[in-house]
Amino acid sequence: MTLPATNPLLENAGLPRFDAIRPEHIAPALDELLRAANAALALATSDATPADYDALSAVLDVAIDRVSRAWGAVGHLTAVADSPALRAAYNETMPGVVEFFTRVGADQRLFAKYQAVLADPRAAALSAPRQRALSNAVRDFKLGGAELQGELRLRHAELQDLQAELGQKFSEHVLDATDGYACFTTEDELDGVPDDVKLAARAAALADGHAGYKLTLHMPCYVPVMQHARNRALREKLFTAYVTRASEFGPAALDNTSVVRELLLLRREESGLLGYGNAAEQSLVPKMAASPPEVIEFLQDLARRARPGAQRDLEALRSFARDELSMPELQAWDRPFAAERLKEARYAFSDQEVKQYFTAPKVLDGLFRIIETLFDVRIRPDTAPVWHDSVRFFRIEQPAAAAGAGASALPSADAAPGRLIGQFYLDLYARPGKRSGAWMDTVRDRWARPDGALQTPVAHLVCNFAPPLLEAGRERPALLTHDDVTTLFHEFGHGLQLMLTRIDDIGVSGISGVEWDAVELPSQFMENFCWEWEVLERLTAHVDTGAPLPRALFDRMVAARNFHSGLQTLRHVEFALIDMRLHTEPDAADRLQALADEVRLEVAVVEAPAFNRPLNVFSHIFAGGYAAGYYSYQWAEVLSADAWGAFEDAAKRGGGVLDASVGRRFRECVLETGGSRSTLDNFKAFRGRAPRLDALLRHRGLDGVQTPTARAD
Repeated sequence: MTLPATNPLLENAGLPRFDAIRPEHIAPALDELLRAANAALALATSDATPADYDALSAVLDVAIDRVSRAWGAVGHLTAVADSPALRAAYNETMPGVVEFFTRVGADQRLFAKYQAVLADPRAAALSAPRQRALSNAVRDFKLGGAELQGELRLRHAELQDLQAELGQKFSEHVLDATDGYACFTTEDELDGVPDDVKLAARAAALADGHAGYKLTLHMPCYVPVMQHARNRALREKLFTAYVTRASEFGPAALDNTSVVRELLLLRREESGLLGYGNAAEQSLVPKMAASPPEVIEFLQDLARRARPGAQRDLEALRSFARDELSMPELQAWDRPFAAERLKEARYAFSDQEVKQYFTAPKVLDGLFRIIETLFDVRIRPDTAPVWHDSVRFFRIEQPAAAAGAGASALPSADAAPGRLIGQFYLDLYARPGKRSGAWMDTVRDRWARPDGALQTPVAHLVCNFAPPLLEAGRERPALLTHDDVTTLFHEFGHGLQLMLTRIDDIGVSGISGVEWDAVELPSQFMENFCWEWEVLERLTAHVDTGAPLPRALFDRMVAARNFHSGLQTLRHVEFALIDMRLHTEPDAADRLQALADEVRLEVAVVEAPAFNRPLNVFSHIFAGGYAAGYYSYQWAEVLSADAWGAFEDAAKRGGGVLDASVGRRFRECVLETGGSRSTLDNFKAFRGRAPRLDALLRHRGLDGVQTPTARAD
C-alpha cells in the first residue's frame, strides 16, 4: 500500500523537510521506499533491463537515491538532534536498510550486468568519468561480497548488519557519556577561566535549576577550562571524566570496550571471507596507499622526523612548568594549562585575546568573500526547513556575468541571480543531543538524472562552537577561537569539493569515488588561508570596538603557528599507527590496551595516565568510516601542503595568496573533477608533478632533514 505523501520522508521533490520529520514517520516511509527499491532491483536484474549503463541507472539508481536521501536525513537528525524516540525509530529501521544495501552490493545478477557493460567494446567510447564509475562499481561489488556463495554469502550479509548495529551503539555511548556528565562549581573554583566561558556555565546551571556554574565535557567548555583554570584539582577532575568516557570507569551500559572488541573481530572475519589477510588490506583497496606496510612505513618515517621537535617541545614545557609555575611534576591535566601559559609568555598573546576579534558573522562574511574571489562564485542566503533555529541555509551560484567580468571581480549583493551550483546547511553551535566534533556530510550529489534533470549538490556543514550568549539583555555574537576558524575553513574545503563539482555521473561526482586517504586534501588545503594576513584582515573585527586584528598580534600568532607541532604530529601518528595495528594484527581484539600502550611507547614522548581510554571514544575508526584509514589525515596533508605551495608561489610573484588564476586552476583540476579520476592525476594536473613530503615538514617547522619524494607518486 502506498502511504500518503504527507509523510515528509516520502517527498522526493526539493529539500528534506527537517522541521516536519518525526520519529513515527521513519518506519512507514522506509518500508515504502524499500518496497519500491526492491521492485526496482528485481526489474534491473531481469531480462527486461539490458546490460546498459543508462538503462540500469533509470531503473535502479533513481529508486536507490530515494532510499539514500530519506535514510540520510534520518541519520543526520540522529547526529544533530538526538532524542530517545528518534534513536529508537532509527535503530528499529536500520537493520532493514542495511540488509537492502548489503543485498544490492552483493547481487550477483546485478554484478554480472555491470561486468557486461564494462566488458562491452562500446565501453571504450564512454566518457572517462563514466568509465571510472563503472570500474569502481565492479570493484565495489567484489568488496561487497558478490563473488561469495552459499553460507559464506549469508554470513557476509549478517556481518554487515552486526557492524552497523555496533557502530551505531558505539556512537550512542560516546554521545550519552558526554552529555551525561556535569560538574557544578563555584566562581572561586573557576579562577582564570575566561568570562565568556563562565557566563555560559552560569546560564547552563540556571537552566538546570542549580546554583553556581555547570561544566560539561563539550569542547566549548572543556577546552578553555583545561587551558585556563588555575584550580589544579578541577582540571584533574574534568580531565579524568573526559578520558574515561564510555569506558569501564563509567556506567556499565555505556562501556564501549566490548563494542570495540566485537567490531574488530567482525571486521577481521569479513576480510577473511573476501580473501584478504586482514581488515586493513581490505580497507586499502579503494585508497591511494597500496598496502598496510607502506602506510606503517610512512607513519614511522613521519614519527622519526617529528620526534626531535616533540622532545624539544616537551622539555621546554617541563622546564617552564617547573621554573615558572611551580609544577615539578607535569601531569596530563596540567599540560594544556602549562602550554597556554608558555605560549602567552613566549609569544605575548593568548587564544582568548585573539578570540575577541573573530566574531562568527565577520568570519563567515570574510570566508564567503574569499571563496567568491578564488573560485568565481557567489554565496547568498537561501531558505529551507531546518532542524534547529540556529541553523542557516545558503546557495552557491555562478554569477550571471562571470564570463565577462573576470574571476577576481566580486559580485554585488543585489546582482541578478546566477546559475545555481549548490547549496549548504550551516550548523555551527554545540548543544545537547548533538554529536561532538565537526564534519561535512552529503544531502545529495550532483547528478544528471535519467529523466534529463540536473540535480545540484547539497551539503551539511556542522561544527560545535560556543553559541552566542545574552549579556546585559542583548545577544553577543559568537566568538570563535583561531582553531575554530581553522575548523570552519576545513569543513568548507570538504563542502567545496562536493558542491563545485562539474561531474554528472553520481558515482564519481563531488567526493564520491575520491580515495579515502585523499579526501582531506581540499579541507586541509583551505586551512592554510587562516594563516595569511590578507585573509585575516577580512575575517576580524573586535567584538566591542570593531577594530581589525592588529598586525603585531597577527605576527605573534604566526610565530606561534608551529608551537608544539612536534608533539601534535606524534599524537596523530600514534593514533594512526594504533588504527593500522588494530586492523592488521590477529590478536588485536584481545589486547586493546596493551597494543595502544605499545604504540605509545614506540611513538610518544609523553606518558598517559593508566586510566586513559582513547579507544573507547575513537569514533573516527569505530563509527565514522576511518577504519584502517586514520592515517589519511597525514597522507592527505602531504598533498594539501604541496598544493598550497602554488598559492605561496603566487604571493611571491606579487599576486597574493588570493590569486584568482591559481584558484581557478585548483578548482578546475581538483574541486571540479571529484572522483572522476585519481587524486594523483588531479594533483599532477594542478602542480605539474608528483607531491613531495618536504612541503608538509616545512609547514610544520619539522624540515631539518633532507627528504625524498613522497610515496604518493
